[in-house]
Amino acid sequence: MRIDKLAVWLNTIGYASADLVAFAQRLEAWGYGTLWINDGMGSDPMVLAAKILSGTERLQVALGVANIYSRDPTTMTGAQHGLNEQWSDRFLLGLGASHDFIVEGMRGHSYGKPVATMRGYLEAMAAIKYAGPPPAEKPRTVIAALGPKMLELAASHADGAHPFGTTPGHTAEAREILGPDKLLLVEQRVLLETETTKARAIGRGLVTGFASMTNYRRSMLRMGYTETDFAGGGSNRAADMMLAWGDIDAIRGRIQEHWDAGADQVAVQVMPADGGLMTPGDEEVLALLAPGNWSI
Repeated sequence: MRIDKLAVWLNTIGYASADLVAFAQRLEAWGYGTLWINDGMGSDPMVLAAKILSGTERLQVALGVANIYSRDPTTMTGAQHGLNEQWSDRFLLGLGASHDFIVEGMRGHSYGKPVATMRGYLEAMAAIKYAGPPPAEKPRTVIAALGPKMLELAASHADGAHPFGTTPGHTAEAREILGPDKLLLVEQRVLLETETTKARAIGRGLVTGFASMTNYRRSMLRMGYTETDFAGGGSNRAADMMLAWGDIDAIRGRIQEHWDAGADQVAVQVMPADGGLMTPGDEEVLALLAPGNWSI
């Protein structure tokens, strides 16, 4: 399975499946090799992955990340192996322990300690004897990992980590914990906007949204944010840490910082200017960032 240095991350909630396929086809035409999709309360991501894979020729679909409370290890393994067998090793599985308000409040399950629960889940997956037609190669699994203990688990029990909403500084720390041979596939939010007031308003909104979730708040404090950064609608400093904004060179610079810090892949998530679904104008940054348009 190839791992491209640059990928695209998309929150698929709200998009019709036909629109997602058309978007994926545009990415493929621009030269991208990987599209990350999410697991939420909308269409099942395994179904969406199959739809996108069937509508593209080369594009890899990565799931960032599958909620381990949504599927038992047997079901997860079956989907992972089946998608890779049917679409020639083009599916990358990311797993996550989610958040208590989702697991208990929305899904009605009991939320366990994240690291211990993830460890047990990965061990259960490893013990399954898959009986279906095997894919050409062993499928890869990465886990959503922010804190040191989860990153250590990514190193010992998975093929690597998929940190979300992190900084280049965190990328460097994650690489040190993972070691040189594990995958480090990071997500970075981007906005092609040179007007400072507009860009930072969007960045502050992202900061306060993340800080409202316990797991992310703890991680952000470890990354160098402070409680002051979360107060009063978020600070400009925090907005600049969370969001790569400015002209295309400024955005490329932030991506390069992650690569320099040890990331194998940076998946850029475009922040729509109006806060809704992406428009053709929002996609402009993806066309400009396309792998053929700069030295990667």
